[in-house]
Amino acid sequence: MLGIITTLQSCTQIASHSDSEYTDAMTLDTSQFNTLHEKYREPALYHRRFKHEDIDSLVQKHRQNNVLAVQAIGTSVEGRSIYKLQYGEGQKKVMLWSQMHGDEPTATMALFDIFNFLEGKEDGMDSVRMLLKQNLQLHFIPMLNPDGAERFARRNAQHIDLNRDARDGQTVEGALLKRMAKEIQPRYGFNLHDQNIYYNVPNTKNPVTISLLAPAYNHEREVNDVRRGAMQLIVGMNNILQQYVPDAVAKYDDTHTPRGFGDNFQAWGASTVLIESGGKKGDPEKQEIRRLNFAIILNALLEIAQGSYQKYDPAGYEKIPFNASQLHDVMLRNVRLDHDAVPLKTDIAIRRGEVTVERDYFVQGRIEDIGDLDEAYGYDELDAEGWSFIPGKVYPDVFKTADQISFDNAWDLLKQGFIAVRVASKGQNRLHNLPLVVFTQQNFTPTRQIALSGTSNFFLGSGATLRYAVVNGYLIDLEEKPKEGTYKNWVH
Repeated sequence: MLGIITTLQSCTQIASHSDSEYTDAMTLDTSQFNTLHEKYREPALYHRRFKHEDIDSLVQKHRQNNVLAVQAIGTSVEGRSIYKLQYGEGQKKVMLWSQMHGDEPTATMALFDIFNFLEGKEDGMDSVRMLLKQNLQLHFIPMLNPDGAERFARRNAQHIDLNRDARDGQTVEGALLKRMAKEIQPRYGFNLHDQNIYYNVPNTKNPVTISLLAPAYNHEREVNDVRRGAMQLIVGMNNILQQYVPDAVAKYDDTHTPRGFGDNFQAWGASTVLIESGGKKGDPEKQEIRRLNFAIILNALLEIAQGSYQKYDPAGYEKIPFNASQLHDVMLRNVRLDHDAVPLKTDIAIRRGEVTVERDYFVQGRIEDIGDLDEAYGYDELDAEGWSFIPGKVYPDVFKTADQISFDNAWDLLKQGFIAVRVASKGQNRLHNLPLVVFTQQNFTPTRQIALSGTSNFFLGSGATLRYAVVNGYLIDLEEKPKEGTYKNWVH
């Protein structure tokens, strides 16, 4: 790779410019981004667990449209095609790659939205497309790890983390990305990922919706012209994001990772931006975060095409806080517990892990932490002062399958203190959306004691009065009937 390092580092260094030089730069505002995304959002991608076959069919559609140049650049370990789509004939080369971790698909959806936009017409945006086409040469790799995507798993079929394979190129997918970098010699790079939903903006309960990073190219985290350019691009992205999700943006950890692709692209001379799609309450499938990716990526490409990102002071990058990790799905405060006849009032943190089932999933709630959790936060928070832990009951009758239980029936049973029901058969589909634990004849015991890593199926109340339920890690207000489809549960 010495050739690419020498070649790319010899690129023209980023010059210093004043704001006045960019007063005539073409820009889009948030309402325009929203309108464009609504028009060009790819309808075939509407949840996170799409497969390679979905991407393949969309790529073939774009091949036929003959606006983006489509090339099969290699295959995965299990023989799935990996594609590159190219747009533009300008001098500034940009590489964007997504889903090198198979379970991180948010930006992949946004890239296909951008492809649709680039193929659009008669919408008043031809000048934008022409600007991009004449000034940029865009190279998109929308799904680098199709085998991981098939399983909705982070690693490839050989259980290797592709983002730790930049140095050695041991995997076929990692070697492919490295080869593309050498052939294209990009001046800019976008490394597109998802991060876990439990990062928060420090000292707030705000989930980090988007995390950004200009990766360090050495252990000293020095800032040269190349990395400074990435920082300036991020300042522009953050300006857009603060209009959408104020106080919900952070920086990813900038510890240098010699094996990481972002760090190496930066070292090879490409101003590289890491985008990590995080969490947003009420957006489990990350469709809103997808829209944010569309906006900030398209905005960054416009600024690269015009050079207008250079007006930003890199000091604005340093003002973005780093991720904290203090967030949970549910935070219960001041819950009264009676453990071994010794009274206790404490805080309880709950998280819900996802288990993939084909193109869907269910959750498994667990007690994540117990104790003084004043510095922890929850997507849902409850001050349970005055409420005590109350074990739930199992309904005595046996249903045939979960399909036999209506949502209304389940709601009535829950309000009566039944946390779980038994079914004779799991049925064809183990997944259900009922606000109850559903199990077969196998033994099941509702949560009898709050224990670290233990189950989370119980009530909060006072005496005979039940006020809240916690079912598989979901907090349910018993005075407010939830909407059907809120819960992602399964038959035990």
